[in-house]
Amino acid sequence: MPPRRKLPSWTLLLSVCAVGIGGTFQYGYNVSIINAPTQHIHSFLNETWMSRYHKKLNPDLLTFLWSVIASIFSLGGLCGALIGGSMAIRLGRKGALLMNNIIAILGSILMGISFPTGMFELLIIGRFLIGINSGIGICVQPLYLGEVAPKHLRGGMAMGSSIFLTGGILTGQIIGLRELLGGETYWPLLLSSSCFPAFAQLVFLPWFPESPRYLLIDRGDELSCVKALKRFHGSLQYQMEMEDIQQECFALNGEKSKKPWQLFTDRGVRWQLITVIVMTMGQQLSGINAGLLIDCVGRRFLIVGGYLLMTLWSIVLTFSLTYQELHSWVPYVSMTSIFAFILSFGLGPGGITNTLTAELFIQSSRPAAYMIGGAISWISFFTIGMLFPFIVNGLKQYCFLVFLVECAVVAAFIFVVIPETKNKSFLEIKKEFHKLNFGRNTKEKETELYERRQLHDEF
Repeated sequence: MPPRRKLPSWTLLLSVCAVGIGGTFQYGYNVSIINAPTQHIHSFLNETWMSRYHKKLNPDLLTFLWSVIASIFSLGGLCGALIGGSMAIRLGRKGALLMNNIIAILGSILMGISFPTGMFELLIIGRFLIGINSGIGICVQPLYLGEVAPKHLRGGMAMGSSIFLTGGILTGQIIGLRELLGGETYWPLLLSSSCFPAFAQLVFLPWFPESPRYLLIDRGDELSCVKALKRFHGSLQYQMEMEDIQQECFALNGEKSKKPWQLFTDRGVRWQLITVIVMTMGQQLSGINAGLLIDCVGRRFLIVGGYLLMTLWSIVLTFSLTYQELHSWVPYVSMTSIFAFILSFGLGPGGITNTLTAELFIQSSRPAAYMIGGAISWISFFTIGMLFPFIVNGLKQYCFLVFLVECAVVAAFIFVVIPETKNKSFLEIKKEFHKLNFGRNTKEKETELYERRQLHDEF
């Protein structure tokens, strides 16, 4: 094939930006900005309580209200993940993302007017809606990117999710500075500023096509599919992607998109589903560094290597924290180990988990898989946030042994279960898992199943 096929078109690159600004960017931004106005929100809660009930707010109740404001975001994210897949099926990937911005704008308005109206309840509701927006965005954005990208660039394109997530965190930290919107006067504007990424996506995303796979497989609109492929891949280079989509459409034979609970009873995706759950539960941080390597050395190598490096640095960090009083240079080893741990995660699990989720499932199962993965992710996020302080208090410097065991177990699981998916079509990846799901006599069982379907169609 011509070498220029290896480079993405401008339409593909710009679509990553248009999708990311209202997707994982929103998640990273809203995770980040809530930290800056903590003390100002405490003062707002106290003042509101005093004006309503003419007495001071109990410190324990204040802590509880703040915990609700901070953690309601995770509950909203869980709800968003549970409905994101259904929205992607009914409205399309692009339509779901556009509709999701309405939720973000409404949440931003409620948080912005909470202070002038003296109603902290609006802050809680707004934060919950922003959580729903983030949950839907994290579910649908990688789904869209995984479907529009050619298979030889699928890993790098899907890394856009991690890049925008990290960009959102950094932007939120900058905007939340006291000199900007993090001060006592402007903190309501800081919380309501999440509407700007939503408006940006509403302006830019309509210029880009819907997912070609969704158009042909789910909607049966071949003409729109061809138009979308020509815009994404060029009028001379879209045929290979079209053939790949047609083969998957033929293999599905009219099979409708599945519900999340149907995946748990579908033996054909059993190990893919277990893989997604294990990887998602193992994913705690985010990284962008694998983007340059994922399509060169492969997903399996990077994710296993990342977890093994994290295991190594957990050992080094545990020893350095235990013996940091012995020498003056030991604390520097601890600091280096922490940065190395984060870098190792970025090189592997942080950037590849979403990519693999898109690749391990065919069209009918992919939205439900993202719903399950998203729900597991939000539940894990909430659980770790609740349990980690107790783990630290109980184990002290040995708390990293928990991560050591987790990283080693996940690395072993991935090494044994996951085949390499680089440069493979979705159908080829499905065949890789077929033996694992159904045993060694897959051809005989496949033939028998095909004959049964033929008999059923005849009658």
